[in-house]
Amino acid sequence: MRAVEPNHVRPVWAEISASRLATNYRHTRGAAGMELLAVIKADGYGHGAELCAPVLAGAGAAWLGVTSVEEGVRVKASLGMLPSFLQPRILIMCGVWNGEAAVAVEHRLTPVIWEEYQLRLLEDAARARGLAPKSFPVHVEVDTGMARQGVTNLAAFAALIAEDSPLRIESAMTHLGSTEEAGSPLNREQMDRFAAQVKASSLRLEWIHAGNTSGVDAGQILAQIKEIAAACGAQPMARSGLALYGYALELTGAAPHVRQILQPVMAWKTRILSLRDVPAGATVGYNATFTAPAPMRLALIPVGYADGLRRELSNCGRVLLREAHAPIVGRVSMDLTVIDVTHIPDAAIGDEVTLIGDGVPVEEQAAIAGTIPYEILCGISERVMRILV
Repeated sequence: MRAVEPNHVRPVWAEISASRLATNYRHTRGAAGMELLAVIKADGYGHGAELCAPVLAGAGAAWLGVTSVEEGVRVKASLGMLPSFLQPRILIMCGVWNGEAAVAVEHRLTPVIWEEYQLRLLEDAARARGLAPKSFPVHVEVDTGMARQGVTNLAAFAALIAEDSPLRIESAMTHLGSTEEAGSPLNREQMDRFAAQVKASSLRLEWIHAGNTSGVDAGQILAQIKEIAAACGAQPMARSGLALYGYALELTGAAPHVRQILQPVMAWKTRILSLRDVPAGATVGYNATFTAPAPMRLALIPVGYADGLRRELSNCGRVLLREAHAPIVGRVSMDLTVIDVTHIPDAAIGDEVTLIGDGVPVEEQAAIAGTIPYEILCGISERVMRILV
C-alpha cells in the first residue's frame, strides 16, 4: 500500500510503514529473548504515537512506554477499538506531577515513581476512587549512576508504602548510561548496584526491567536482567525505542545483530514546488552562501527548519529525486529549501522528493548535524502530516 497525501494540504508528509514497524518489534523482541517494552514516547520518536501504538499492540507488544500522563491518555484512546486481549499496559516513564495523578488512576496508567510526593499524590487519587489496598501498580526507578530519576534506597522507599495503601510496587527498574559501549564496566557497575538494591529490599516483584535498544544487543545486560528477575521471582523485561523505528546506535566493541535486521519505518517526503534555470554566478538563499559555478537548474521544495529539516544541512545535505541524489544548495530556511537538479533533466513540478527514507538515511543527516538519529526523528515538527501505510 502506498500513501498519496491529500491535495488540500501542504505537500510535506511522512509515511509510516505499519509492516516495518511490526517486523522491527518482533525482531527486537526475539533478539531480547524476553518481554519487550515498546517505547513510543516523544510522539513515537516523531513517528506518531497514536499511529504506532495499535500497530505495536497488534504485533504483540504487552507494554508501551510514554513520557507523560498526557501522552498516555492519548495513546490509550488510540487503542480503544482493539479487543481487550490486545490492550497493552501503558508505562508513564517520567513520573507524575500535581494534577496528573488522578488522571493516571482514572485511566489505569502505570506510573514510574521515585519521589515521596509522587507516591502520596497517587495514594490520594487512588483512595478518592475507592481502590482496594495494593490494587494500583507502580514501577519504582532506582538511580544506579545517572543522577537523574530514581531512588537511592529502594528498601527505604518501599517502606513508605503502608500495608493498607492502594499502591503496589509491581516492578523495579533502572536506566543505563553506557549501553552503546559493549562490555563497558559502567554498565556492569550499574547493574550490580541495581541487583544489590533489589536484593536488599526483599520485595517480591512481578517485573524487572532495564536497558534500551543498545542494551538488547548487549548480551551481558540481558543476562543480568534475567538473573535479578529470577532472584526476586519476577519476569524479566527489556526496553527498546529506536530499534522499533528501524535504527540502532553503533555498538562500540561488538557487532550488533539487531541493527542488521531493522528497516526504517518512516519515509519523510515532499514535492517540487517550483523550478528555475540560473546562470553562472547566481547566488542562492539567505546570505548568498552558494554561488552557481555554471548554469544550473534548481528546484524549490516547501520544507525547512520549521518542519525539522536541519539548518546544518545547508550546502551539504542531499535528498532523493527520481532515484538520484540532489544536493541541497544555499541555506535551509524556515519553510523553503533549494536543491540542485541540473543532473536530473526530467525533474518536474509535483515530483516526489524523499528527505529521509530509503536512500537518504537518518544517520547521514545526524552525522552532518553533529547529533544522533533520536534528535533528527524527534525534531520533525507536528506540522508534518503522518500517514500510516
